[in-house]
Amino acid sequence: MEEEVYKTLKEGGSSGTVNRVRKLVHRRMLVGIKDGRFFLGSFHCMDKQGNIILQDAVEYRSTRRSSPSPMEQRCLGLILIPSSCRSSCHVDCSIEEQLALLSF
Repeated sequence: MEEEVYKTLKEGGSSGTVNRVRKLVHRRMLVGIKDGRFFLGSFHCMDKQGNIILQDAVEYRSTRRSSPSPMEQRCLGLILIPSSCRSSCHVDCSIEEQLALLSF
């Protein structure tokens, strides 16, 4: 779905696609980027280029050192994730809501 939303927004958008993106506002979203880090935050918006802005974001990255926790985290606040860096994107919602977002 993410690729379809990005393509439609890039081509000028349609009311159906914009409405689907609006349904994601304030949902918890987990975004992975190509260097292996993950960002968990509240979806705020997406621009025509497919860049995502998350509010109250927390960065998670794996630690190479021997430590009690395999993941290191830090609070970032409001962040922009460029579409060119994104490798995955997951929205926290029920299965029914996921199917509704995928339907045309």
